[in-house]
Amino acid sequence: RLPEQQKASQSPLSWFRGVYLPPALHPLNKTFVKGGEWQDTDSTQEKRRAFLQDFCRKYNSRKKLQTHLVHLVSRIYVEDRHKVLYCEVPKAGCSNWKRILMVLSGLAASANNISHDDVHYGKHLRKLDSYDLKGIYTRLNMYTKFIFVRDPMERLVSAFRDKFEHPNSYYHPVFGKAIIKKYRHNADEEALKTGSGVKFKEFVQYLLDSHRPVGMDIHWEQVSKLCYPCLISYDFIGKFETLEEDANYFLQLVGAPASLKFPNFKDRHSSDERTSTEVVRQYLKELSKEERQLTYDFYYLDYLMFNYTSP
Repeated sequence: RLPEQQKASQSPLSWFRGVYLPPALHPLNKTFVKGGEWQDTDSTQEKRRAFLQDFCRKYNSRKKLQTHLVHLVSRIYVEDRHKVLYCEVPKAGCSNWKRILMVLSGLAASANNISHDDVHYGKHLRKLDSYDLKGIYTRLNMYTKFIFVRDPMERLVSAFRDKFEHPNSYYHPVFGKAIIKKYRHNADEEALKTGSGVKFKEFVQYLLDSHRPVGMDIHWEQVSKLCYPCLISYDFIGKFETLEEDANYFLQLVGAPASLKFPNFKDRHSSDERTSTEVVRQYLKELSKEERQLTYDFYYLDYLMFNYTSP
């Protein structure tokens, strides 16, 4: 019998068993890339793609996953002019990536003038699941598919800070009230009424609870379940840690206008300190050793797939 900790670490991998292997990697089209300055970025990119491909090959078998194609592509945005597909990973630069897609598609002249509400609620961009099956398959096979990921703990803390430490008309009443009601002993009436003031420890208790009082949310869902990287072969894997460099290289790869650069501004709460390794460390101090381990286990696949070091 496996030790308990080893079993806990291995169990998430069973989610990928019984899945068709993705097709072989297609070489990136580097026709538009000019100059030798991108050599290191390109080398890193090829290593990331090969690493993910090896991971998927190692943990997959050839049985079919019982998940409908439309569900698999529900987080993927389409930009037809430059033939790109972007799988949205919240808290990994997604707001600015959607701004870039709007500029590429001709919906905006500059990424700098697009508001947060236009990005997320304007419905300017089309998702892949809005096409018929032929349209989905054609784009999956012909378009350049890309994804940007982030260290899982940083992404989690960033999501918590954004949704629970600032006024929020959705997350406080929907998630906050339910979290405080279930996980806070002797909660006062004001907290139960507004859902404001959720503590990070309470949020993690909700995250790890198999009987959550409210469902999951894309801002802290695992990338493995948002973008299905072992079923959809992503041509480009960017990382938040090297966001601008990776993004601007990708824009060259797909033939974007030379004047278009990835925005470097913080989308909201610009006066807040960015969620760094040190900031994450302070939040993790609020958790017990067991809670830290279970949170790591929750994101275990994301750590493995994208070669992130365990905290």
